[in-house]
Amino acid sequence: MRKRLFLNLVMVVIVAGLFFTVSCAKKAVVSNPAQTPAQKVQPVVNNNGMSAEEIARQKAANEARIKEQELKEAAARKKAAAMGRFVNQDIHFAFDSAQLTPMSQMLLKEKAQWLEDNMSVDVRIEGNCDERGTTEYNLALGERRAMSVKNYLVDLGISGSRLTTISYGEEKPLDPAHNEAAWAKNRRVHFTIQ
Repeated sequence: MRKRLFLNLVMVVIVAGLFFTVSCAKKAVVSNPAQTPAQKVQPVVNNNGMSAEEIARQKAANEARIKEQELKEAAARKKAAAMGRFVNQDIHFAFDSAQLTPMSQMLLKEKAQWLEDNMSVDVRIEGNCDERGTTEYNLALGERRAMSVKNYLVDLGISGSRLTTISYGEEKPLDPAHNEAAWAKNRRVHFTIQ
């Protein structure tokens, strides 16, 4: 009986072993015949769990943001420089005259272009004179100079509603000296952005 019990036990072990062997067999893996195992690329992952492709996309996006910011800053600097030229380039006149010179007309064409490019900007045109002449005469001459500039800009297509004029006469000299060089600097129209 012991022999029989031993044989039955061996048979149970063999059947159980076959059962486990068959059920745990590896399943066949169907692979793409175009790819060999060496060609299968696993994504490289960094410490944050991002693949190399994700890192490259993020880097490209950051570089694009930096480039865009640089372009915006360059445009702002260019705009500020153009505004500075607009404000700081005065229109000068001959003694006792409100007539525009060819150089003044060229500058006013540049200013008209800037005003066209900056439609939201309104400008005050300030007429100035040198110290010679009476206060009343210089105020009137300063007004004629400012109006001469305004009319020229309007003729170039700038809306008159964006342009106001004022005369300071001899009240705001650019150069306080009492000589011809100072007087030439003071005979001008200056622009102020409002």
